[in-house]
Amino acid sequence: MTRQYRDTYALITGASQGLGKYLAIELSERKYNTILVALPKENIHEVADLCRKNGTKSVIYEIDLTNKQNILQLTHWVNDNYDLSILVNNAGLGGTRSFVDSDVDYIDNIIQLNIRALTLITHQLLPNLLKQENGYILNVSSMASFSPIGYKTVYPASKKFVQSFTLGLNQELKNSNVFASVVHPGPMKTNQSVTQRIENQGWIGRLGLMSPEMVAKKAICNLLKKKPLILLGWSNRINWLLLVLTPRNIKLPLLTRAVKREIVAAKKTVK
Repeated sequence: MTRQYRDTYALITGASQGLGKYLAIELSERKYNTILVALPKENIHEVADLCRKNGTKSVIYEIDLTNKQNILQLTHWVNDNYDLSILVNNAGLGGTRSFVDSDVDYIDNIIQLNIRALTLITHQLLPNLLKQENGYILNVSSMASFSPIGYKTVYPASKKFVQSFTLGLNQELKNSNVFASVVHPGPMKTNQSVTQRIENQGWIGRLGLMSPEMVAKKAICNLLKKKPLILLGWSNRINWLLLVLTPRNIKLPLLTRAVKREIVAAKKTVK
């Protein structure tokens, strides 16, 4: 099949809301055409329209990335039809629950989306990126990746994988035209539910708080500057330093207590 356009595209997963939405808009403002990937019925058409207002092309693909066959269908479609210069693996899933009280699907979906989908999409689209004059990969991790946290358990572990995978891949690609970066956002008030969770955690939950718009701008700027590990703002750099230097027997109980407040507050709200 012949390609539909000669110009190249940036693909963003989880592009319908939150950080993904603003990453797509930021790339369109920099005159990148976009391929927007999101779950069905998440108003991704509205984001595509915002991107097109910046004078760029924008196509959408609605799909559940926790399904392996869906991932292969998406990547085959992209490789058959578009030249890809930027891949942004933003789609992710988290939350706050006791591990023993979590159902199997909840745990499995975090692993499938945060780890498997990101890895397979990167693997399948990397040959496309390598064909371009310059290629970039931006994988979205989290400040949570720098420490285990009780009542989140699987989420920080999955984001630690994202960090390790990206930095290792960056070394493999060192002598190629493709550069891989991992960004570690702190808390972002992306919607009402997330905002309430941040507030329930107290001052610890608000450390490094930034708007998704600002995170998107800084992340893309640092990606194009070819910075392999991206920390955003002085507050997140201080946060990172504290997470790295504070002994585990001090930081782990402290972080876990802060996160547990979410569960306590949620139970009070239900009552």
